[in-house]
Amino acid sequence: MLCEERFHEIYGRDPEGVSFSPYRICPIGAHSDHNLGKITGLAIDKGIHIAYKPKKNGVVEMTSLQFPKRAQWHIKEIGEKTGDWADYLRGATWALSSRYPLTVGLSGVIEGSLPIGGLSSSAAVILAFLDALCSVNGIRLKPQELINIAFDAEKNYVGVNVGTLDQSCEVLSKKGHLLYLDCKDNHYELIPANPAMKPYRIAIFFSGLEHSLAGSKYNMRVDELRAGVYALQALSGYDYGKFNEANARDVDFDIYQKYKDRLPQQWARRCEHWYTEFQRVEAGAEAWRRGDLEEYGRLSFASGWSSIHNWESGAPEQIKLYEIMRETSGIYGGRFSGAGFKGCCMALIDPGKADEIREEVERKYLTAFPEMTGKYSFHLCESADGVGQRK
Repeated sequence: MLCEERFHEIYGRDPEGVSFSPYRICPIGAHSDHNLGKITGLAIDKGIHIAYKPKKNGVVEMTSLQFPKRAQWHIKEIGEKTGDWADYLRGATWALSSRYPLTVGLSGVIEGSLPIGGLSSSAAVILAFLDALCSVNGIRLKPQELINIAFDAEKNYVGVNVGTLDQSCEVLSKKGHLLYLDCKDNHYELIPANPAMKPYRIAIFFSGLEHSLAGSKYNMRVDELRAGVYALQALSGYDYGKFNEANARDVDFDIYQKYKDRLPQQWARRCEHWYTEFQRVEAGAEAWRRGDLEEYGRLSFASGWSSIHNWESGAPEQIKLYEIMRETSGIYGGRFSGAGFKGCCMALIDPGKADEIREEVERKYLTAFPEMTGKYSFHLCESADGVGQRK
């Protein structure tokens, strides 16, 4: 791996360990985890590698192959976020050190195996770094604890109103299984592919755009959903408390149906996405369980449609990719991956038609956006296990 080669160039020795966190896709369940919804997801065999060795003096020194400038801090003097790529790692250090005493730092080199944008690379970076930092400090975290610490880092240090979808997919996933997670109580099921299911592979279509959740309208969309839920609680006579404690999961679908016409349009559309996405997730899990890949794919396409029209996300380039996917033979289903403001689209496809899909989507997309020539890319992936050490 390039991160190991670069590590040797910088430090004149081989790394003592390599941590890996996969990227993830969420075919059904987007924009719902932050309000305690349900999700289905898969980790993929591409992600973040960190080659590292311990530093006994407590200093953390990190180099990224994707970003300039080396970042450095002490495990006991993390400081405030600075707005650079290393904030996610500082946040991870901050969140872990609030729970466990840290005595050892590390030197590391980070490598991402796909372009940035849409596959939750931020959560993957945090998780891979936490895995390395725990390793050098002799800390063993249970899966849910690792998820909670990574969530804390991104939400409360970096400042992105995420749920636990990304971290859960990248920790709990198992190759060949669909993760079915309830974000209300963290109960999850790993549903194996039914023997009757048609073969599939995961296709990733990068639009050529990159995004930053903290700088996008992601937080605003979450607040609009919460405002709609807060209003529904008031209109229906529900007991309610602080605004940031309002969750769509706590308001019945029937209440939404009864009062939705009294909500401002933006709030109503955010609620419409959340409630219908909840239904799609439940239906999708059952479709996967019985091996009905066509129905699962149809629900994923419907999820993408709702993200455009109800959640109102998606850059023009990404929406075009989604529209092309819907009319391409051999694609069972797909949608935006990640926040949906830029980045990529994902699809579950017939492996036997991969070459035709690659050619048709690229031709149509670059005809519509010729300026993305050289930036657009296609990648074929498999499902994968969650975060851990790589030999």
